[in-house]
Amino acid sequence: MFWARATALTVVLLTGLWIGSGYLRPSTYAPPARTDAGKPAFRVNVADVAVSEHSRRYVITGRTQSDQRVIVSARTNGLVTRVAVRRGSLVKPGDVIAELSDEAREANVAQARARLAQRAAELDARESLAKRGNYPTLNLEQLRAEKQAAEAALATAEAELLRAAILAPIAGLVNDLPAEVGQTMQSGAAVAELIAPDPMLAVVELPERRLAGVRVGDPAEIRLVTGETRQGKVRFVARRPGGVTRTYRVDVEFANPDGVIADGIAAEVALVLAPVPAARVPRSALTFSAEGQLGLRIVDAGNVVQFVPVTLVDDEETHLWVSGLSGTTRVITRGQEFIREGQKVEAVPESGT
Repeated sequence: MFWARATALTVVLLTGLWIGSGYLRPSTYAPPARTDAGKPAFRVNVADVAVSEHSRRYVITGRTQSDQRVIVSARTNGLVTRVAVRRGSLVKPGDVIAELSDEAREANVAQARARLAQRAAELDARESLAKRGNYPTLNLEQLRAEKQAAEAALATAEAELLRAAILAPIAGLVNDLPAEVGQTMQSGAAVAELIAPDPMLAVVELPERRLAGVRVGDPAEIRLVTGETRQGKVRFVARRPGGVTRTYRVDVEFANPDGVIADGIAAEVALVLAPVPAARVPRSALTFSAEGQLGLRIVDAGNVVQFVPVTLVDDEETHLWVSGLSGTTRVITRGQEFIREGQKVEAVPESGT
């Protein structure tokens, strides 16, 4: 009995000494940072983001189009006696495409020349008589008018003769040739279609919200569905929308000296828009305010959370370019969904995580 009581008393004394030792030794425990409300500050990751000039890229689908496309027509009536080109032929301005039958055009020219010679001889003879006083000078004006009329008739006959030869008005490639030897042509009938393959155009339709960033002379990259890539520049920006789509035509000119790029090929055109002040932020940093506004949560000099509305400028695979920030800002990249504006946080640099 004695030994049981002694053992119990010993245990009680040792327990008291162990508990008391915690109050006698100095504590090494460091409490976490606390906010003004006494709660520990929430830890967030931040990244320093600077604003710079960013040239945006806007990619839109369009089609290639020849810079010039001309339908060559007959300028007089006649029978096609000769076709001097084939589909795919390259022609220069003034090259003969086809010829029409004479249809007495040469005879009309000869007759007009003879009539002019006659009028000229009559005028010379009457002028000689008038100088000697043997012919009234008032009648000379009528003879001069008749000579001028004969000159005009000759010019008309010669022009009609020239119309029998159908010539190429531009340098290019014969894309279509509906005329055939032996075919009767009326004035205005299509003889051939010519296209100028160099330079070539990439034509796109731009929505009105993108129109302000495109200017004549801006660089562009054209990627064709065939896999080829060409560099070009904006040559024309429409100032009036077309049709029901309310889009604006934009022509991008690019070189095609070998003529391998055909008309009507689907193309992806990357327009390099005018640079604007923007900041590059991770996609994960983007959030919404309590009112549903798109923006970023940032940390000020006192580690207090602020919300800044932003506007999307450009899109990359892992980052976004946004406008709305100024200077260099500490943007919260992780933890922004668990805090609110005005809350004090512990900001940890992103590189340190």
